[in-house]
Amino acid sequence: MSLIRMSSPHVYKANSTANVMRLVMLAMLPGILAMTLFFGWGTLIQIAWAALLALGFEAAMLKLRKRPLGFYLGDHSAIVTAMLIAVALPPLAPWWLTGVGVFVAIVIAKHLYGGLGQNPFNPAMVAYALLLISFPVEMTRWNLPFVLTGEGWSIAPFFDTLGVIFGGAEPVFFDQFTGATPLDEIRHRGGLTTEEAWRQSEVLAQGIGAWHAVSAAWLMGGIFLLYRKVITWHAPVAMLVTLGLISSMFFGFDPDNYADPLFHLTTGATMLAAFFIITDPVSSATSNRGRLVFGACIGLLVFIIRTWGNYPDGFAFAVLLMNLAAPFIDLYTQPRSYGHSRANKGRGGN
Repeated sequence: MSLIRMSSPHVYKANSTANVMRLVMLAMLPGILAMTLFFGWGTLIQIAWAALLALGFEAAMLKLRKRPLGFYLGDHSAIVTAMLIAVALPPLAPWWLTGVGVFVAIVIAKHLYGGLGQNPFNPAMVAYALLLISFPVEMTRWNLPFVLTGEGWSIAPFFDTLGVIFGGAEPVFFDQFTGATPLDEIRHRGGLTTEEAWRQSEVLAQGIGAWHAVSAAWLMGGIFLLYRKVITWHAPVAMLVTLGLISSMFFGFDPDNYADPLFHLTTGATMLAAFFIITDPVSSATSNRGRLVFGACIGLLVFIIRTWGNYPDGFAFAVLLMNLAAPFIDLYTQPRSYGHSRANKGRGGN
């Protein structure tokens, strides 16, 4: 009798780390383009500078650890980490701030634990949290969207931006340089109701569309990653639904003191974190049920930090806390193994 030969697992094409990282970089392009359109050349300059530093630090650590440079540099993971740090920083952040962040991410948060696949915490979020705590002034000096400055949709001169980042020059090409982000305006509104803050804030009244556009661009990239099956829907959807539901509940109860759910979902790092940060396969939960719990807890923590914490946006801290809890979540959300009547949950499971 002739047997039908069908091997398993039923994956017909290899998906290498390098290919996954290339898809992630491609998915980040809409968000990068939107940030460049609204905030100037600084985003692109930060990405180039961070990528150069990341490759240098990665090569140095690989050399120190006696690992083959070509093999590990070719997986592009260092460049993706650099890009995530760069888009999270203010576009006109000084060069040394980016350098400190990339050093912490690559040397300490990644190679100190053994390199790619061994790090328990997301390297980009470790770097961002350290920078935010250590250099709060530099980390909050965001330039206002161009739509507010009378410049229309134009982009500030490239070489002037280089002078600000690397030479400490004054940003003379902006009518208004720094301003609060929408989350800053709502979090530190000085006793005003949400509606009063919205009417009086130039950022909220006129510039909120820029932040919405950037969030929409990150969402487009996230949909691309879902379409290409680079990530699963579980963690992003769980995070967004939880953040939307909890903010809806508080907004419905007291709209004078709490922002509406659309504000929470379309400002800050919500969409960037949902599709590019919490989906990190190394530092997040691994099972589908675990990803649902992981994402939901991040959404809850972000709302708590935004509403009652000292930082307007708390994604870095929420992600790091849940990175710490990811092994515990995996332990209690193991799927049922084939041939067993129930899942082996916890250390005492059968």
